[in-house]
Amino acid sequence: MMKKSIFTITLSFLGLAQVYAQEPVFRRADLPNETRVQDLLKTLTLQEKISLLGYNSPAIERLQIPAYNWWNEALHGIARGGESTVYPQAIGLSATFDPQLAKAVSGTISTEARAKYNLAVAQGRHVQYMGLNFWTPNINIFRDPRWGRGQETYGEDPYLTATMAGSFVNGLQGDDPQHLKTAACAKHFAVHSGPEADRHQFNAIVDEKDLRETYLYAFKKLVDGNVESIMCAYNRVNSQPCCTGNTLLQDILRREWRFTGQVVTDCWALEDIWTRHKTIPTRVEVAAAAIKAGVNLDCANILQDDVQKAMDNGWLTMADVDSALIHSLRTQMKLGLYNDAAHRPYAGYGADSVNNNWHKELARQAARESMVLLKNDGVLPLNKEKLSSMLVTGSNSASLEALMGNYHGLSGDMVTFVEGLTKAAGAGMAVQYDQGCDFTDTLHFGGIWASENCDVTVAVIGLTALQEGEDGDAFLAAHGGDKNSLSLPRSQVIFMQKLRAAHKKPIIAVITSGSAVDVAEIAPYADAVIMAWYPGEQGGNALADIIFGKYSPSGKLPLTFYKSISDLPDYKDYSMKNRTYRYFKGQTAWPFGFGMSYASFDYSWKQEPVANYKAGDTIRVAVNVSNSSQIAADEVVQAYISYPAVDRMPVKELKAFARVRTDKGGSKVAELSIPVSELQKWDMQQRQWKLYKGNYTIHVGPDSEHFKLSKPFNIKG
Repeated sequence: MMKKSIFTITLSFLGLAQVYAQEPVFRRADLPNETRVQDLLKTLTLQEKISLLGYNSPAIERLQIPAYNWWNEALHGIARGGESTVYPQAIGLSATFDPQLAKAVSGTISTEARAKYNLAVAQGRHVQYMGLNFWTPNINIFRDPRWGRGQETYGEDPYLTATMAGSFVNGLQGDDPQHLKTAACAKHFAVHSGPEADRHQFNAIVDEKDLRETYLYAFKKLVDGNVESIMCAYNRVNSQPCCTGNTLLQDILRREWRFTGQVVTDCWALEDIWTRHKTIPTRVEVAAAAIKAGVNLDCANILQDDVQKAMDNGWLTMADVDSALIHSLRTQMKLGLYNDAAHRPYAGYGADSVNNNWHKELARQAARESMVLLKNDGVLPLNKEKLSSMLVTGSNSASLEALMGNYHGLSGDMVTFVEGLTKAAGAGMAVQYDQGCDFTDTLHFGGIWASENCDVTVAVIGLTALQEGEDGDAFLAAHGGDKNSLSLPRSQVIFMQKLRAAHKKPIIAVITSGSAVDVAEIAPYADAVIMAWYPGEQGGNALADIIFGKYSPSGKLPLTFYKSISDLPDYKDYSMKNRTYRYFKGQTAWPFGFGMSYASFDYSWKQEPVANYKAGDTIRVAVNVSNSSQIAADEVVQAYISYPAVDRMPVKELKAFARVRTDKGGSKVAELSIPVSELQKWDMQQRQWKLYKGNYTIHVGPDSEHFKLSKPFNIKG
C-alpha cells in the first residue's frame, strides 16, 4: 500500500512538472517570484512595457495577459465597486484607538476584494474598482481642521496614525511574506493636507525638522512594515513636485529608507507639473523626469503616451523603462495575477464572502468603538423601561450621506440613525421622526411640538461628505471641499436652541463629521453630545447600542477640538508651530484623546518607569485600571512623554496606548512600552536623529490633558 501511494504521488509530481514545463516561466507558480518577473520583463516588447506604465493597463493578447485596472479604493470598505461592507470612515476608525480592530476590518475588506475580483474575472470583467490594488491608507497628518479630506486620515498625531494605519495595511496585505492578499498604498507622499482648491499648484514650505518628525513619520513606519506601494502627491514640497522631485522619491524613499516597492502618482499629478506647477516645460520632459525620479505607475496616461517620445529624444533608455516597470510586475506577481486559476491564491472566495453577517457585525463593533461621548449630564444611558416615547430628528437622522463619508462603497443593509433607534426602542415605544431642519434654512423648523410631547429627543446634526471632502466631490462645500470655519450649519444651531427653549426634557445631540467642529455652539442646548463621525452602514445600530446602554462609549478624539479658527495659524502655513496638541499652547474645547464613558476608572502603577535610561533601552510600565462603576466598559489608557527644555520640543507627545476591557467593579492591567529610540528628535545642524540627554516625564491618563499618573525619568544618552 505504501509503495502504491509513493508511486501515485511520484506520477502526480511528474504530471505537474510536465504541465509547468509547457508554460512560460512567468506563469509557473512553482518558481520564485523574482525569476518569474525577470522572465516576463524579457518576454515583453518595448511597446508592451510602455503600455503597462499607466493605471489602465491594456491586455497583451499574444501572451494572454488580460487588461488590468490598478485604480481601486478602500479607505473604509471597497469604494465605488458596488456591494461591500461600509465601515466607519478612517477618522472614526482611528477614534477607536484599537489597532487589532483596524486589522480585522481591513482583513475583511481584502477578503471582499478577492471575492469581487474572482466574480468579475469569471465574467470577463477587468474594470476600474474591481482589482486587487488599493490606493489606501491616507496617512497624511490632519494638521488643520479646515482640510476637507482630513476625514480620510487617522488624525493629527504621527504615532497614532502610524500605529492604526500600519495595522490596517497588515490586514489588507495578509500575513504571507511571499504573497499579497491585496496590495496597500500609503498616500499622499508627502506634506499634503490642503488647501484642496490649490492642491494642483500648491507649494508646501516646511523645514526638515517638521518634515521628519511630523510629515514623514508614518510613511517611514509603513515602509518599515513593508507597505507595497507609495503614492506621490499633487503638490510641491519646498518647490520640488512630489512626483518628480529627487529629495522625496530618491534621497529619502529609495536610498535612505531603501523602499523597494511600487511608486504610483496621484491621478493626473504629472499633468500638473507642466501645466500648473510649470517647473518642467513639456509633457515629454515630465514623463522622462518621473521615470528618472522613480515613478513606476502613472494614474493617468502621460507615461503611456510620452515615454517613447522621451526615448526618441535620448532622455530615457530601455533600462530606465525596465527599472520603472519591474516594481509593478513584482506587485502583480505577488498578487498571483499571472497564475492560472488553479494556482491563484484566495480563488475560493465568492459572493458569500461579501457583506456577510460576520462583516456586518464587525462594522457594528467598529462604529460602536468609534463614537465619542463628549458630554453627559447623566441622561445616558437611557432606560427603555422608563420611556414611553422618543423623537428622532435632525438633518442627518435619516441620511445615508451621514453614514458613508467619502470614498465609500454601497450596502443593501445601511442602517440610518432613525432606523437603528426605532428598532432598538421596540414596538412598545412611541417613536416619531421629523427631519426638523436642513443645512441652510434658518427660518423654518419641524419637530418642535413633537419634541415637547416626547420623553426624550435625539437630534442628529452635523456635516456630510458633501460639505467637506475632496475638491470636486464635496460639491456643497463653498471652498473647494474645505471648510472655512469650525461652525456647524447655522440652521442646526438655531434648531437646537428652539428645541431647548420648548421644554426641559432630555435632548441628546449626535454630531456627524469627519473633522473637528464647534461643539460648544450646541452643547448648552443638549444634555448629552455624541460625536459619531461617519460611522458606516451599521451607524444606526451602533448609536442605539450606546444610547440604550448596551455598550459603554469608549471612542477617543484623534483630533484637537479648538475653540476657534482664530486660534490657529494661516491655513497655508505648514509649520507645526501652534498646531495640534503636540505644539498648541492655548486652551482647547476638547483635547486630543478625550472621550467619556458610562463607567469610572481609577489608575495606579503596577510597574513604574525606572529612574534612568540610555539609548537602546525600552521604557516599560504597567498600569492597573480599576472600574469603580457598575457597568462593564473599555478604557483607552494613553501614555504621553514631555521632553527636556530644548527649543522646538513638543509640549507632549503620545508614545503608547492600550485599550483594556474591564468588568463592573473589576480591574485590568495595561502594559505599555516605549523604545527610547522613539524619543529621538531631528537635529537641524547635524541633519540627523539625536537622542537628547536630560529630564523627561511619562504621563498616563485617559486623554492628553487629564493625566492620572506622572513619573519623571532621565536619559543619559
